[in-house]
Amino acid sequence: MADTSIGTAAQLRDPNYTPSLHKAVPLGIQHVLAMFVSNVTPAIIVAGAAGFGFGSDAGAQGFPDMTYLIQMSMLFAGIATLFQTIGFGPVGARLPIVQGTSFAFIPIMIPLVAGKGVEALPALFGGVIIGGFFHAFIATFIGKIRFALPPLVTGLVVMMIGLALVKVGIQYAAGGVPAIDKPEYGSLLNWSAALVVVFVTLALKFYAKGMLAVSAVVIGIVVGYFYAMMMGMVSMEGIATSWSRAAPVAFPVPFKYGFEISFAAVVGFCLMAFVSAVETVGDVSGITKGGAGREATEEEITGATYADGVGSAVAGIFGGFPNTSFSQNVGLIAMTGVMSRHVVTIGALFLILCGLVPKVGAIIRTIPIEVLGGGVIVMFGMVVAAGISMLSDVNWNRRNMVIFAIALSVGLGLQLDPKAVQYLPDTLRILMTSGLLPAALIAIVLNLILPEDLSDEATEEVSGGHAGHGTGSHGEDRRA
Repeated sequence: MADTSIGTAAQLRDPNYTPSLHKAVPLGIQHVLAMFVSNVTPAIIVAGAAGFGFGSDAGAQGFPDMTYLIQMSMLFAGIATLFQTIGFGPVGARLPIVQGTSFAFIPIMIPLVAGKGVEALPALFGGVIIGGFFHAFIATFIGKIRFALPPLVTGLVVMMIGLALVKVGIQYAAGGVPAIDKPEYGSLLNWSAALVVVFVTLALKFYAKGMLAVSAVVIGIVVGYFYAMMMGMVSMEGIATSWSRAAPVAFPVPFKYGFEISFAAVVGFCLMAFVSAVETVGDVSGITKGGAGREATEEEITGATYADGVGSAVAGIFGGFPNTSFSQNVGLIAMTGVMSRHVVTIGALFLILCGLVPKVGAIIRTIPIEVLGGGVIVMFGMVVAAGISMLSDVNWNRRNMVIFAIALSVGLGLQLDPKAVQYLPDTLRILMTSGLLPAALIAIVLNLILPEDLSDEATEEVSGGHAGHGTGSHGEDRRA
């Protein structure tokens, strides 16, 4: 429910309204807390997949590259958010949209960097930059492509993103990839730290209200962190060492890891930009409906998509990952009823400040991977659930069941057994083993070319006696 002490009902619905500073600052920091862990997690996952994260030899030097990636995640989430809230020219929706590092691109990034160390980063960031500019280009025709990405496609893709990442959460909770062949992998101690995070998060989500519920994952990780300290998994000496090694202030370095054009990276990031753009359209619509009780304008949707792309491209130049609007902040606006973009601007400035102070990243890197694993299990599970929720809007006729079945079988199958395409050229193999891109392409193409009507008999022989009778939340008249 909106807090009327912050302003009148009309003021609360106005994106240009600025609450008094002593109320705007905590509201802005709320938005940061709601997305903080999700925002820095991709950097930690990519560093781990590349081999310079937790458990690697880089630990002796304090994980400098992982710390830098964490720092850039915070800094450019803040800068990209300013693009949305303040805007310049056609860039930005000028709405309270919080930007952050996107989970959607992680299944693309992991195969690109897997085991290749820092040497894989030039090609990765080349893909981020080019994909970002392509994402901005999509803004010029975003309204014309929405028909090709209905809930059947977007729901499947979001669900596939979560399914590609749930394995990461389990590995982290058990001790991390570097510990897989060691006796301590999967130990009760490791799992206890992860489960503390899971149980605290669940307790807050179900039994708390307001900001405690919104920040459940952050609080769960903090509680898990203290539990890990009590169990000897992290020491005060280690925290002090990490803190002392980090500089008080550091600025981003353009092309710190170089620039290289990889066909696989460029294609992967450009294709995922379509899905990310459609997600942003949904978030913008959710913000205007939940905060102002109206539909989003064409200018707001176009501006938000421009900001997604420009923010991602600029981040890539300095070593940041693709940015997109964060859906959890849409719910926060609906909860507080405060539509002010200036409140989110304050949150963005706080993120920028954190990104310029490496000591913040130095503390984050001391979080045991098992504790982070507990949070990741919840977050990535929620991604899967969000995809399923989107699929609930689909009219589950036989046609859509067949499209979903083929796309899911191929996409998930390639994720589970990447060696099945080991003889393909490297570029194509990387794209295929993500699982995400083949599933999305199959769903999009089949949805566009298959006839609307498919008789029950046409699928009877392949359904194993199972029949779906769902019609989606809007009944038979809703076309997927």
